Amino acid sequence: MSKLFKIITLLVMAGVFTTSAFAHQQRAAITKVLFNKNTGNLEVMHRFYVHDTEHAVQMIFDKNADIISSKETQEQFAQYVADRFAIKPLNGPELKLDMVGYEIDRQFIWVYQEIKAPENIEGLTIIHNALRDIWVDQINTVNVEGRGELKTATFVGNIELLNVELDKE
Repeated sequence: MSKLFKIITLLVMAGVFTTSAFAHQQRAAITKVLFNKNTGNLEVMHRFYVHDTEHAVQMIFDKNADIISSKETQEQFAQYVADRFAIKPLNGPELKLDMVGYEIDRQFIWVYQEIKAPENIEGLTIIHNALRDIWVDQINTVNVEGRGELKTATFVGNIELLNVELDKE
């Protein structure tokens, strides 16, 4: 009986450790699209959890990829995000965002992009598939600010394209 109890205890403990290892993954990202009146730019700031990206880069690039210590991996991840995010005016061509940079700030990795804000824009069509190509439960939320009330677009499930109407200037 004692041997059976030890085996059951070991199996339960293994399950607890496995569950807690996966519990830290948030599989959620926030992106802020800001119409900055001071600079005249449309600024895009993507925020991902470092813990999520640690797992993701090893799946996407290389099992030895290191998002925390490797500038090369950080740069690869920033480009990966830029390649999977697109934004355009409702009735216009895609905006070719410039990569501004990236940084790790505590538990987050940030990726920054920008472009001169288009004039007379009534709304945006947005695509945000970063990490959604590897995790079906990844949720990417985009907040659009600087043109009236905050507008939010949430990419979940099979949603690949969302429109946001902007307040008149």
